[in-house]
Amino acid sequence: MFYQNRNIFNILFEAIPEGVVIVNENQVIIAANSSAEHMFGYNTGVLSNKNLNVLIPSKYHLNHQTHFSKFIKSKNIRKINHDLNLVGIKKNKKEFPVEIGLNPFTVNDENFILALIIDITLRKENEKKIDTLNSLLEKKIVLRTSELNNTIRQLKELNLNYKNEIKKRIEAEKNIKNALKKEQELNELKTKFLSMVSHEFKTPLSGILTSTMLLNKYQLSEEHVKREKHIKTIESKVHYLNNILNDFLSIERLDTSKVTYKFTTFNLSKIINEVVYNANMLLKSGQRIIIPQNSDDFILQQDEKILELILSNLIYNAVKYSPENTTVKLHIIKNGKSIIFNIIDEGIGIPANDQKFIFNRYFRAENVLNTQGTGIGLNIVQAHLENLGGSINFTSKENKGSIFTVKLPLKNEL
Repeated sequence: MFYQNRNIFNILFEAIPEGVVIVNENQVIIAANSSAEHMFGYNTGVLSNKNLNVLIPSKYHLNHQTHFSKFIKSKNIRKINHDLNLVGIKKNKKEFPVEIGLNPFTVNDENFILALIIDITLRKENEKKIDTLNSLLEKKIVLRTSELNNTIRQLKELNLNYKNEIKKRIEAEKNIKNALKKEQELNELKTKFLSMVSHEFKTPLSGILTSTMLLNKYQLSEEHVKREKHIKTIESKVHYLNNILNDFLSIERLDTSKVTYKFTTFNLSKIINEVVYNANMLLKSGQRIIIPQNSDDFILQQDEKILELILSNLIYNAVKYSPENTTVKLHIIKNGKSIIFNIIDEGIGIPANDQKFIFNRYFRAENVLNTQGTGIGLNIVQAHLENLGGSINFTSKENKGSIFTVKLPLKNEL
């Protein structure tokens, strides 16, 4: 068949730029164009009548025979598949990569296969170069990414250090401002303290001095009542000064954290009797203090002296700021693990606008500015109660009276 119309066949055959090889069913090369012969390194016409195995590496001969037999029977066209790794072999035994498309056909009941062969050596080399470049690029990207991450980490560390430095600087400035403010407040308190001490000590000391001078005049027995009056005045003034000094000592200990609480177990009636005995010396005409009859029923484990100081301050204030012919009442209630004291008076009360400041140190309500006082008693009471796990609050109505409520654990667990 191929010997007929050979001129036309050769023209068409040679016009194809890819390598073309035609084999019969015995794998004998019937024809090969010059592109195929050049591709495999053969001279013109040399491949004709040779077995196809000359173009296939020997290690693939066995498998190729099996595939060839199946393929020629199926008569299916196999297009070029870029995913297949096919290899050809040149005359000089050098292997090279190829892509092959197969087209079976029949002429005069004789089966043939036309193989279209493309040498992809250059493409494979380029792909290899691209893979190498990609690999290098990926390594550079990984390296660069690592460097960038390190740079970012260093920047974050620097930024964190900078923020910490700013935070420390702000904290230092804040501490300095607080220290300066505290120093200013202390200076103001010192000034106020000296002025107050001068006033608070001068008045009772003058009273003591006057009573002492008058005592010398009343020597006769019939003047006994007058002597007793001045002795009582002296006792009252001395007691007042002693309370002021105790308050000042308490402030100093609280401010310097030198307060040491001594917890003992004691009967409440002991303290109540002591406080009321001393308060009786301050009573005005017609005033009286009513205490509960069941104070013996309460056993406390607390700082005895501090509790006496707390109750003394509150009861003395109730007496001091109540007019003649009034009653000061002390109620005591047990509530679970706590004891509650209510000190109730019928005094002048606390103005509504002043109530939120009443526990501030040196603060004095508007309606008591002309009455002797230091403005530190309630501040001390509140500080001690907080230290002991207790609390204090109050209700008050001007010109009607006040109720101060103290809550304290029966047993201290500090």
